[in-house]
Amino acid sequence: MKIAFASVSPNRPGEPLSDPPASSPPPPAERKQATLRQVAGAVFWSFFGVRKGRDMLRDETTINPFHVVIVGLLAGLLFVLALVGLVTVITRNAG
Repeated sequence: MKIAFASVSPNRPGEPLSDPPASSPPPPAERKQATLRQVAGAVFWSFFGVRKGRDMLRDETTINPFHVVIVGLLAGLLFVLALVGLVTVITRNAG
C-alpha cells in the first residue's frame, strides 16, 4: 500500500529555501523600543483585560517584558495605595 503526501512547499526537492516574504517583521536590530507612555498604556488596558489586536502585535515587538513587569508592579502599588487612602478617608468621616 502506497501513501502519497501533497507537498506544500513552493520549492522543488533539493532546491534551497526561498527568501521569506516581504511582510515579515523587521530584524531585531531595527526594532523600535516602546516609550514609557506606550508601556503604561499597555499595562493600564491589561488591568481591564481589554487590548486591540493590532496593538498587541505591536507590543510583542516593541515592549521589553522587564519594563512591563516594573510598570505593572508600580501601577498595582498605586492602585492599592489609592484604595487604602479611600478607605481611610471614608472611615474617618463615618464616625
